[in-house]
Amino acid sequence: MTRSALVRGVAFGSLAVLLLVIGAALRPLVAPVDPPAVEPVLSATETGFVQDMAAHHQQAMQMAQRLDPGADPGIVRMARQIHDTQSVEIGMLLGWLRLADAPPTIRQPMSWMTADAAGAHHHQAPSTAPDLPNAPGGLMPGMATMAELDALTAARGRDAEVLFLQLMYRHHLGGVAMAQTADAMLTGGPVKRAARDMAATQRQEAGLMSVLLAQRGGQPLP
Repeated sequence: MTRSALVRGVAFGSLAVLLLVIGAALRPLVAPVDPPAVEPVLSATETGFVQDMAAHHQQAMQMAQRLDPGADPGIVRMARQIHDTQSVEIGMLLGWLRLADAPPTIRQPMSWMTADAAGAHHHQAPSTAPDLPNAPGGLMPGMATMAELDALTAARGRDAEVLFLQLMYRHHLGGVAMAQTADAMLTGGPVKRAARDMAATQRQEAGLMSVLLAQRGGQPLP
């Protein structure tokens, strides 16, 4: 083999190696690899529950704000405590929704209880979800109507105390039912823990409201 042929052979071999290296470097640009699937921040069930509970809490805050400031100081303090507690929880709920890039409200309340929503993500729902109390006009459980809220705004003194306790007691029972349902449907995670904590807190507050209502000769709303 002549010297020139040997040089050409070495040159061609070097060029082939160089092309292989360049091809390997360009491969991700020419044929990108699909990124691994990213698990959503919240499942469909979690998202719907968080949206509904945020709206539910907002009405509780409205009730607290509408209570006659001249009512019994103990009732006023309770209303303020409920307002402050649920305000903090609303911040937590809306924070989760922002992280999940989800809207703050849901078009159809309680739709997160359906099997399709529950099975859409990693949290699996049981075959049958716990029953929730019926609410008029498609409202969430325990929600007051605008007429009831207006009546609370106009009430004064003992009448205001009784109506506030009646509305908030029913509201808390609805919140407890919603939270217990979410707790039963979810298998774990911070939303499940928050739902369990909410149910426990509102159950305790509802027990106190029942006693205060009885002391004033009032009866729970049907």
